[in-house]
Amino acid sequence: MKAKTPIGRLDHAHVWHPFTQMRDWLRRDPVVLVRGKGTRLWDAGGNEYLDANSSIWTNLHGHSHPAIDAAIRRQLGKVAHVSALGFANEPASRLAAELVAAARGPGRDGRKLTKVFFSDDGSTAIETALKLAHEYSRRTGASRGKTRYLSVRGGYHGDTVGAVSLGHIELFHKAYRGLLFPTDAVMAPYCYRCPFNRARPDRQDARLGRKCGWECVDLVRRQFAKARAEDRPYSAFVVEPRLQGAAGMIPQPEGWLARVAALARAHGALLITDEVMTGFGRAGGPGILASQAEGVTPDLVALAKGLTGGTMPMAATLATRRIFDAFLGEYAEFKTFFHGHSYTANPLGAAAARASLSLVRSTKATHKRQRLGDWMEAGLERLWSHPNVGDIRRVGLVAGIELTKDWKTRRPFALGEQAGIRVCAGMARRGVLTRPIGNVVVLMPPYCTTRGQWTRMVDALLGSLREEFGAGRV
Repeated sequence: MKAKTPIGRLDHAHVWHPFTQMRDWLRRDPVVLVRGKGTRLWDAGGNEYLDANSSIWTNLHGHSHPAIDAAIRRQLGKVAHVSALGFANEPASRLAAELVAAARGPGRDGRKLTKVFFSDDGSTAIETALKLAHEYSRRTGASRGKTRYLSVRGGYHGDTVGAVSLGHIELFHKAYRGLLFPTDAVMAPYCYRCPFNRARPDRQDARLGRKCGWECVDLVRRQFAKARAEDRPYSAFVVEPRLQGAAGMIPQPEGWLARVAALARAHGALLITDEVMTGFGRAGGPGILASQAEGVTPDLVALAKGLTGGTMPMAATLATRRIFDAFLGEYAEFKTFFHGHSYTANPLGAAAARASLSLVRSTKATHKRQRLGDWMEAGLERLWSHPNVGDIRRVGLVAGIELTKDWKTRRPFALGEQAGIRVCAGMARRGVLTRPIGNVVVLMPPYCTTRGQWTRMVDALLGSLREEFGAGRV
């Protein structure tokens, strides 16, 4: 199909899109987005849409938020970029202090995150954490000469080589296996499809009716014990706290994170949390980190996506003082952290992030998130009426709706059937934009979403389900 707009034709001629089968892309006229305000987006033809996945999980407060836009403009009037190699700048220095203060939270394990290393996106934040863990383990002797990482099956931590090495999603990662260093994986606490969950399928979040003996935690315990018995201990355990994003919005049952974090501590492994998607109130919790909801303070944490409220590419890796101290020494000892990026601590990004963080931490915004969460919970209940909805799982302001051929048997659609893609295409025709993860439809609205807008999102999903699979009832 020939694109109808000049920009669409340029896109077809020259742009290679991420995670997209370009043959399919070139067969359809692309939606060219040109403007945004709050939860709304407009395309080049003047059509209006609701942004139901916060522009791939980044836009916290809505498009064109005046406070963030004003902060960027003020900083533009001063300086857009200066090097962090040998120089400091005000926005980044203030942002680091504010992130550390916000990350303290109610951690019950005595650890404190005190240092911030800035980078560009979630992948580079994870790469920073991996390198810091590697050097820390080597210098303290904890690695026994070889750094080993443990992560969670179905985990996704980015697209750079180190981040991909941590990932365990075959569809995304198997093509690059020859480039990667080996890592071990433990099972994800995927209650809906857990082989240890003896509960029958019913019409509620699978976590709520699960019947098990925490076998998923016991498998983590065994993995750490095996590594110790072989005298090949893990240097770090890497986890997305409270839910795994790209795995299909897989939520963890309450208490899982605290249990596995305690196991990592007991075996001397650093705890690295990937809060690229879950941070800044997205997955709930009392502070900016989802891990704070279970009183867990990581040794290293990666932040990105919502850091600037979806306006500028910027990331941060937070670390404890003991990790930082392992890199201190005289110049000739060369204990420096030899790592960095051209745009590290970019002043524009830091100015935007400070404005976004201020909004996240305000009392008004906290109440707004709580209210939106209540609306989401009530609206999602309507979807249980459709027989192709197998599981509905919500953590904070993230919802994943898993589609199945038969909810009574949990029989999945084959990926080649593109069930999620077809349903999301139907939602787009109804003025709601989101992107599926396989058979899981994701709803992750900006925090400014109104009750009426949320209702429209649910209506669009329900209407698309009925269009694709019929209006059958449970």
